[in-house]
Amino acid sequence: MSPPLSLSVPHFPWAMANMVARDGGFRDPFTGAPTGLDEAAAVVSHWRRTVDANRDIVVACGMAWWKRARIAQFLWADDRPPLRFEEDTAAALAAAPDGKAIAVWPSRMPPGLGEQAGDRLVQVEDGFIRSIGLGADLHPPLSIVVDRTGIYYDPTRPSDLETLFATADFTDALCTRAAALIDTIVTRGISKYASEAPRESALRTRRTVLVPGQVEDDMSVRLGGAGIASNLELLRRARAAEPAACLLFKPHPDVDAGHRQGRVPDAALLEHADEIVRGEAMPSLLARVDAVHVLTSLTGFEALLRGLEVIVHGQPFFAGWGLTRDLAPPVPRRGRRLTLQQLVAGTLILYPRYLDPVTELPCPPEVLLQRFADGWRPRTTWLIRLRRWQGRLAKAFGTISR
Repeated sequence: MSPPLSLSVPHFPWAMANMVARDGGFRDPFTGAPTGLDEAAAVVSHWRRTVDANRDIVVACGMAWWKRARIAQFLWADDRPPLRFEEDTAAALAAAPDGKAIAVWPSRMPPGLGEQAGDRLVQVEDGFIRSIGLGADLHPPLSIVVDRTGIYYDPTRPSDLETLFATADFTDALCTRAAALIDTIVTRGISKYASEAPRESALRTRRTVLVPGQVEDDMSVRLGGAGIASNLELLRRARAAEPAACLLFKPHPDVDAGHRQGRVPDAALLEHADEIVRGEAMPSLLARVDAVHVLTSLTGFEALLRGLEVIVHGQPFFAGWGLTRDLAPPVPRRGRRLTLQQLVAGTLILYPRYLDPVTELPCPPEVLLQRFADGWRPRTTWLIRLRRWQGRLAKAFGTISR
C-alpha cells in the first residue's frame, strides 16, 4: 500500500484510484484486501459526504497549535483554499466572508465570537473514542465531533447529537452495527484514551461501586453538572446513596497527571471511598464493579455498554433517554426512550468522525477500533515526553500545567 498522505492535499482521487485492483475488482482502502462494489461505493460515499460537509468551513479558531494539522485533516475540502487558523474574533470573522462557517474549539473560543458568528459557528470537540494516550499529553485526536447546533455536553441548548437521539430512524442494520461495536469495545477493552484487554476480576462479596473523578473546570461539568462542581462533593453524594457499598474512586487521568484542575488530597477522598484506584485502566476497572456514580463523565456511557447500573448526578448526553438512573432535573427535550443499540448508533456511528491512523483516510468507527484491537500505538514524540515531565513537575509542586 502506498504511504499515507496528508488530507491537507487533494488526494481522494489517489485513494479512490487505489481501490481499483488490476483485475478490475476492488480493494478495501484500509486493509488492501479484496472487497465488493457495494462496500467500495459505501466508502467513497462516506468520503464525499465528509468533504461536502466541510466546504463552507474556511477558518478554525481556538485550536491548540499541536492539534492544528490533525484538525486540518478532519476539515479538508477539495475545492476550497487550505483551512486558515486564527486566534481572535476579528481575524476569524474577517477570514470567513459571505456567510462562510467558522470552526471553533468551545473551551478556547475568543470573547464575542459566538455572538457575532451566530449560526455560522461550528463547534469541534474530541470524539468518544479519541486516541491511545491522553489529549493532555498532546496526543492528537483520531476522532472528533463537528456540531452545527450546539455541542453534546451542553444540556442548556440542543445539539446535533441530541437531535439525532430524538429524531433519527435507527434501522435494524444500524442497530446491528452498534451491537457489533459494543461487543468489540467490551471484549477488547477499548475506552476513550486506551485499549487494554480486561483482566479477570475477583468474585465480589459486596456491592462495588465506581466513582470516576473529573476535571473540575471542564465545560461538561460547568454546563452539565447540575450545580455540582467538585469531585469531593460527587464522592460524598455517592457515599450517601451507597452507605454499605465498597466505593472505589478513580482520579481523572489529566488531573492525576498534573495537567488539569480537580485534585483532592487522598486523605479527604478516603473519608468517603474505600479505595483510590490509579494504575488500572478503565475497561478492567469496569469489569469488576456493579455500578457507577457519575457527574458528566463518559465513564457512564462506557458502563452502559457493559450492562452496569449507571447513576447520574449531572446531565450528560447519555442521560434522560431511559437507560440511566437520573438524579438531576430532567432535560425537557429528552423524551424519547432509546435502546442501548440506538444510543450507541447515535453516539459512535452517526455523530463523530474518525481518521484511520495508518492510511490517514476518513474511516468508519469499525476501522479505528480494529486498529486499536490489533495493537496499533502512536509514536511517543519528544513533545509528548516533555509534556509528561511538565505534568510531573506541576503535580510535585502543587500547580497545574497548561
